[in-house]
Amino acid sequence: MVPLASESHHALGLLGGLGALTVCAVVLALVFVECAFIIGLFLPGDSMLFTAGLVLADRGLAGHAWGLSILAVGVAVAGNMVGFFIGRRAGNTFIVRRGGKVLTAERMCRAQSFLNRYGLWSVVLARWLPWVRTLAPLVAGACRMDSRRFMAGTSMGALIWVPALVLTGYYGAGLLGQIPGLKTTALVLSIVFFVGGTGYGVWRYRQEMNRPAQSIKIVAGD
Repeated sequence: MVPLASESHHALGLLGGLGALTVCAVVLALVFVECAFIIGLFLPGDSMLFTAGLVLADRGLAGHAWGLSILAVGVAVAGNMVGFFIGRRAGNTFIVRRGGKVLTAERMCRAQSFLNRYGLWSVVLARWLPWVRTLAPLVAGACRMDSRRFMAGTSMGALIWVPALVLTGYYGAGLLGQIPGLKTTALVLSIVFFVGGTGYGVWRYRQEMNRPAQSIKIVAGD
């Protein structure tokens, strides 16, 4: 009987041939993009981190999983700070898309309301809300939130968000491995979802950016 790890590598095809450092580099780059720029609205950040944990578990690289968790925390914070200062530089006027499905005035206003209602804790919680995760830094910067306060909140959020997903993927793979074939299936499906989701997200981003632009005002809460 072929070992599960061997099955996984054959099933992964091209992705299975990527080195562990390459996998980590790709994940870190996409985490930064998702946290810093509008295109992050369309990227599958949560599944990306979880899938990275599964891939590293398939190769038995615990050190890489922990190292990726530490580095990705720093990258996620750095990305959010870049988004924060982009928002501050842009002022309180944002360009959304008329007739858009994702980058809408409604979502931008909801992100503002979320920040105004929960303050520092909204920045912590935003890590778990896909589209808020990208919009919150921009809106916080536009609202002139104190940069140290924002950094404290986004750091706390990253310290929970990144390791929870990467390490759940890594150690959860061990539990899946106890059922024949389940680990391989979960691994392949996760990678297909991540790769397909990223490709679909880039396509959706291009479609969204082709729609007419519309300006809205972001006003700081009391």
